[in-house]
Formats: sequence, structure tokens, C-alpha cells
Amino acid sequence: MKPATLIKPTTLALAAFCISGLSTSAMAIDCSSIPAWNVTAAYGGGSQVKEQGNAYKANWWSQGHNPVNYSGQWQEWTLLGACDGAGNSSTATSSKSSVASSVVVSSSKSSSSVAPSSVAASSVASGNCASPQYVAGTNYTAGSLAQNVGSEYRCTVAGWCGSTASWAYAPGTGAHWQQAWELVRSCGAVSSSIASSVIASSSSLATSKSSSSSSVAVVSSSRSSSSVSGNGRVPGDAAALPKHALVGYWHNFDNGSGVIRLGDVDPAWDVIVIAFVDDAGNGSVDFRLDPALNKAQFIADVAAKRAQGKNIVLSYGGEKGTVTLNNSTNLANFVNSTAAIINEYGFDGVDIDLESGAGVIHGAPVISNMVSAIKQLNAMYPDLYVSMAPEHPYVQGGYVAYSGIWGAYLPMIDQLRNELDLLHVQLYNNGGLATPYAAQAYQAGTVDMMVASARMLIEGFPLANGTAGQFKGLRPDQVALGLPSGPRAAGSGQATTADINRAVSCLALRTNCASVAPLTAYSDFRGVMTWSINWDVKDGRIFSVPVGNHLKTLP
Repeated sequence: MKPATLIKPTTLALAAFCISGLSTSAMAIDCSSIPAWNVTAAYGGGSQVKEQGNAYKANWWSQGHNPVNYSGQWQEWTLLGACDGAGNSSTATSSKSSVASSVVVSSSKSSSSVAPSSVAASSVASGNCASPQYVAGTNYTAGSLAQNVGSEYRCTVAGWCGSTASWAYAPGTGAHWQQAWELVRSCGAVSSSIASSVIASSSSLATSKSSSSSSVAVVSSSRSSSSVSGNGRVPGDAAALPKHALVGYWHNFDNGSGVIRLGDVDPAWDVIVIAFVDDAGNGSVDFRLDPALNKAQFIADVAAKRAQGKNIVLSYGGEKGTVTLNNSTNLANFVNSTAAIINEYGFDGVDIDLESGAGVIHGAPVISNMVSAIKQLNAMYPDLYVSMAPEHPYVQGGYVAYSGIWGAYLPMIDQLRNELDLLHVQLYNNGGLATPYAAQAYQAGTVDMMVASARMLIEGFPLANGTAGQFKGLRPDQVALGLPSGPRAAGSGQATTADINRAVSCLALRTNCASVAPLTAYSDFRGVMTWSINWDVKDGRIFSVPVGNHLKTLP
């Protein structure tokens, strides 16, 4: 598991949905003291609003998303009920009550245990079942019925019902089946195999990544033995990072560097970011391996790397990559398809590498919807690894201007700072860097540029030269440098490995600096990311050997 500084905060989103979804009716709500929803207001988790005669509670941060349209499964708002008895408009249905006792309060993170619970036979109706037997990979639609292990189930989330990952979503037996199906009836007697599949093992309350966040229990399906891979880790269950980490992008396409097997990647890399998913339309994403690679072998290689304690992370975007996140339908499809990929391949998390083609500008719906997507995924996978690799105009560029692309990532970074494991801004292909520390921009590839870029992220900086507020800094362990692996990996911005190591020493030890130095030594500064592992292999490991070895020497 992750050390305390890396453990994700448990969110109320999953608990709020599951608990409210299991009620057979909603009580009338006294809305006299609840404010009306405001499209321009920002709401934190737990905030209550009223809209169109109903009361809602925010599951996490939300802004601009009307709770009427964003209170479905895994979305930002939970419907509490009708205001002042104006009619029962709860989203819950009576059929949900049949599985109330099968929901498990589960997490994996502290010494405070939650009492086990199990399915009570009296809670499940019996009857004749005429639906077909469940088959993984079938194109089930919402409302479809299917039988499995002696009971009948109704599909609630089509994308997951039809997943090929039966260990995760097979109704009644999959580790996460309650996220996709609801139990309708027993086809005769209650199957003992069903009861045993949803018994909660003793589990614990999650600790927060942020010291200011309080621990709460998460309602989720039990991580049963069927969901655990040979390395003992379930999908989305990231390993602890070393104090100083080497991160690299592995790409499953040949851009001149060649395609290499994941299993052949050197063990020097602590995090391997898989580039990239494809935009499949209407919000969905897809992951397609290069034809030169074998899927079964790749999945086995992912498991083997994870068994070595590495984190294998799926990346959105890239130079030409896009995502479609314009509305609530896109958002739901994005989350569902990402979860299916994580489950199928065993990935530890996701990386956001949206560049110029992805439409990331201030006010674009992709920003708020990506924030919502990551929070939903983090609720589903409480140890989800999350990283970002924006180009520096989208981040430190906010110092110069705060409109268009300039600083456009900063709202996303700010809203996901509790979920974020690592931010490694690309310091290449974009010229020099303007900072608060000098009148002139620092030249790309210099020690000063690298140190100044990280210092801005850790210590914070004024926006638009002080006219648009202030970006609050991140923890040092959330920040890494992002650089090309060699002369052929990028068009510009290359730095010598000697200067990279010098910059890292300056940030972590406050020694060997050039003209700019951090306010203090950031001993837990995380490390270095590079594009790309493939080019590093092609060029004879000219990056990973000297930089990786230097990171290991740091205290």
C-alpha cells in the first residue's frame, strides 16, 4: 500500500450514492435553510442546495453542473429528496432494497476495522427465472436481466455489465458486481455461493492523503480473492512510490524509436506510463495495442511489473490525442470505459497528458468534466494513481497570462490536488520559461529553468503577474521534472544528464544550484519524468542510467 503521504482520501461519493440508492423512499426535506443552486458558485463535498423542488448534496467539489442533470450514478450530486413534501422524487427504487444487505462497507487502509456483514436469505425474493445465463462480454443494456449462480440480476450500468472482466462484474460473484447489477430474485433458494461472494471481510477506514481531510468509511464491493492478480494487487491499487522516483513513458507505437515489449523495460523505472488511450467517441476511450505486440503477453507483463512494485499507468492524450468530455453522457462513458480498461489490463491509475489538440482552455467543459471523472474513478479505486504531464504554458504560463491556454491546467490541478500523486510538467518543445525570479525567461534545458519551474509548483506563484490571484503550491512529493530522454526524443528542451542531476540536487538538498534556489531544501522532491522509455532504450539508456542512479543516491 501507499505510505501516508500517498494514500488517497476516501470520498463520500461512493458512500452517498450507495446508501441513498438503497433506500426504498426518500423523506421530505425541509429546504427552508438550504440555498438555491447557483451556476457560478463552487460547492465543496457535503454542500446542500435546492433546485427544481428537490434537495441535493454535493459528493465532491462541483461548479457549473446542475444537480438535476448530474445526480446520476457516480456523478457529483446525490438527490436527497423532495423539498417540503412536494412529492417523492427520490432516484431510489423498491428493487434496490432487495440488495441492501449485500452492500459491503469496505476499504483497505487503517487499523480501525468495520464489522463484517452478509446477505440475509430473507432479503432475497424467490421466483422463476426466464432470463438467459450471464455471459461475460455480452452487450447488455440497462434493464437487461441475466442469471448467474442461481439468481437473477438486472443490469444498471451497461458499460460494466458487458465487460469481459467477469472477475470484476459477473453478477453475484464479481468483485465489483454491485456497481453494474442489482439482485432481482433467487431462482428458487438463495444460493450459498451468492451469499459467500458478498460477505465483507474485516476492513478498515481509509486515511486521507491530505492531513486536513477526515477519514470516512467507503461503501464498495469487497475485494475478494477473485479480484486479486498473481502479484497480490488488484487493478487501481497503486504501489508506494520510492522517495525519489524515475518515471517514463512507454509507447505502443513506432515513432522511429521502435516498439519494445513491456516486459523488456529495465527495472530502473519506478512508474511506467502507457501511451496512449484512443478517443472512441461520445466520451468513451479505448486502448489498442500496436499490432506488433501480443495482448495476452502484455497483460502478463503488466502483472509482472506490478509484482516488482512498479506502477503501470494509462495515459490520456499525447501530442495528437484527444478526449471527448463535453456533457454528462460523455462523462459517464469516459468513466465507465476507463474503469473497464483498468480492470482488463490491471493498470494502477491514469495520467492526464492533454495537449493542444484536446481543447484545454479556460472555461472548456473538458476541465470540469475531467475533474469529475478523476474523482469518480478515485471513489471506485481508492488507491488510484493519478498524474499529469501538461506543457508548461498550461501551468507556469499562468504567471504571464490567465486566459486561453495560459494556466488552463491550474483549475484542474487545484481541484485534484488531494487525488494527485505526481505533476511532471513538460519542460520541452515550448521554449523558455517566464518566472517571478528573473526579468528574463530562463532558457529551456538550463539548471535555472528546471529549478525555477519546480519552485513555482511547490511554493506557488501569482497569476497574470498578480492580477488574477495566486496558485497555491503543491507538496514537494507531488512534483517532478519532465524532460526528454535524449536528442531524438523531442524537438527542443533537452538538458544534459549532468544538469538534470544538478537541478535535482538543488531542489532536494539545496546544493549545487545555479542563480536560482528554492527557499528551503525539499528533501522529498519526487524526481524526474521523461519522454520516452522507448527512445532511452534506442539511445543506449543514456538517460535512465545516470539520472536513475543519481536519484538512488539522494537521502
